[in-house]
Amino acid sequence: MTAEEETWFDADAGPLARPYTVTGGRTRTDTIGLDLLTLVVAVTTIMEAAILPQEYARVVRLCQQPLSVAEVAAYLELPLPVVKVLLADLIEQNHVIFRSATSMAAAPDERILQAVLDGIRRL
Repeated sequence: MTAEEETWFDADAGPLARPYTVTGGRTRTDTIGLDLLTLVVAVTTIMEAAILPQEYARVVRLCQQPLSVAEVAAYLELPLPVVKVLLADLIEQNHVIFRSATSMAAAPDERILQAVLDGIRRL
């Protein structure tokens, strides 16, 4: 754990600040439809993120490689709603980009997949 992270986290007591204080009291964001499987990646470098508030900079440092929203929450050890707010803010400020997972409606029809499988078996 870095020195800046130690200022708000105690190994025995856990976070010294409530998660909602990290987001300014906001607990949800309705502007972007982030779910557990949405992939996020930072477009801001670690050096550029140094001017961001601490929690936002942590997210940018973590997201230098694509991660799912669930992975970001796990690595940061923050509740999912808090991470969604942080990510939504970073997306709106063009520090992070995202790609939603495909919906089940976009998945191929099961009958078509079965017909392809049957055709392959006949070969």
